[in-house]
Amino acid sequence: MVIASTVPTLFLGVDAQQLSQDKITHSLFNPTPTGDLRAMNTDRPDKTDSPITVDAGHVQLEMDLANFTYGSPNSAHGYVTTEDYRVAPLNCRIGVLSDMDIQLVVSPWEWNRVKDEGNGKVEQKSGFGDIVLRDKVNLVGVDTGFFALALVPFLKLPTAQDHLGNGAVEGGLGIPFAFDVPGWDVGFESAFSYNRNDTKDGYHAEIENSVSIGHALIGALSYHWEFFSSVSAVRNSGWIGTFDTWFTYPIDENLIVDTGVYIGVSNLADNWHPWIGMAWRY
Repeated sequence: MVIASTVPTLFLGVDAQQLSQDKITHSLFNPTPTGDLRAMNTDRPDKTDSPITVDAGHVQLEMDLANFTYGSPNSAHGYVTTEDYRVAPLNCRIGVLSDMDIQLVVSPWEWNRVKDEGNGKVEQKSGFGDIVLRDKVNLVGVDTGFFALALVPFLKLPTAQDHLGNGAVEGGLGIPFAFDVPGWDVGFESAFSYNRNDTKDGYHAEIENSVSIGHALIGALSYHWEFFSSVSAVRNSGWIGTFDTWFTYPIDENLIVDTGVYIGVSNLADNWHPWIGMAWRY
């Protein structure tokens, strides 16, 4: 999924507190007026979600224009080389209430290639990917305060073609939170998921943690970095760790472009995952 955040400015003062009260009346069918929209926050391109929701009655489209994932052969990967291309994977977010949005995550087209370095056998697959349904509910700090926290329950539906997925229903809960640090974007997330075993004989728990930090570089151009880790409850399964780095640039208040790369720092992680993408709000 991976997905990212531009952590908001949360110190907004008395006027903003009154605005927050006024926003309670807004909904999907009573949209927030354009002039009252909060600063745009995204759940991309990093793996740390923003705790801030899309304003009620508005749509936010967050997508990679394209990305590529490469994993080199080693003992953790089973001595295979993996390559994966995805075109236009996206997260469509719809503001339902002032503090809640619903999300549809889809991967319209994937191409995967696996080469066994031992016998030279190559397997290729392509097609539509899995669908993930998400719901973000902000518990505190959506418009005011120095701290923001949200809950993000999610459910993966096994819609992938050509065996691109594992064919299982999976789900979990993300807990993103952020602090207002003047001049910096600082976000954190812990997530818990219930995933199918590789042996298809049951499910296991996985725990993810991440921290994302960004700072203005030149003008509106910002530089960000993130550390992400994932640990499985399966015995002797190892861990996945990545160092992620990227640039973001807001074209205007409703359009942000970004580019960067996830870099694997553990044997189980993929080596490289570069991307170029955007987020657009209407």
